[in-house]
Amino acid sequence: MCDLSLVVILILGLMSITAESMRFDLQSGQTKCISEDIKSNAMTVGKYSIVNPSEGNPLPETHRLTTRVTSPYGNNHHHGNLVETGNFAFTAAEAGDYTACFWAPDHKPPATVTIDFDWRYGLHAKDWSNVAKKGQIEGMELELKKLYDTVLSIHDEMFYLREREVEMQELNRSTNTKMAGLSFLSLMICLSVAGLQLWHLKTFFQRKKLL
Repeated sequence: MCDLSLVVILILGLMSITAESMRFDLQSGQTKCISEDIKSNAMTVGKYSIVNPSEGNPLPETHRLTTRVTSPYGNNHHHGNLVETGNFAFTAAEAGDYTACFWAPDHKPPATVTIDFDWRYGLHAKDWSNVAKKGQIEGMELELKKLYDTVLSIHDEMFYLREREVEMQELNRSTNTKMAGLSFLSLMICLSVAGLQLWHLKTFFQRKKLL
């Protein structure tokens, strides 16, 4: 029972971190960046669109965006210049923080642009309706395939977290070694200064013939 609860918690946790849907405001002339920590070989899809402030009317000329999606090493995965909407899809080549930046051109008077942004990766990046249609999978088979892919995602996530844990342990060991060396150096400096002060006092008292 405990193991089953743990699996359920892991599945819910994985599902909660593999999808990001939001709406936010962006002032003209300003930039907003959103980052997601994505593991390597994970499928990533995203779409964004500007919310029309006056439904039924054309979108104002002030409501345009320049967007860019980059990898942890600065590789460009998507670029849109003065667009109203866009989407991107790629497979992460390296693990780390992927960043999506939105910039609204400067206008006088200033304008506020409202953006709908949906960013999914991992298990949530799959279109299950297309999977079911192409593979003729129905009912229980589709649910089983979902669970199977969820387990695989959890497995990959656990290995990814283990790798990050090893990196943190190496960093801690390196930091502890440096701190030990610094502490030893500080101790030697203190002893040297104390010895120099004793020598100076002894010399002073000898000159004054107090010793």
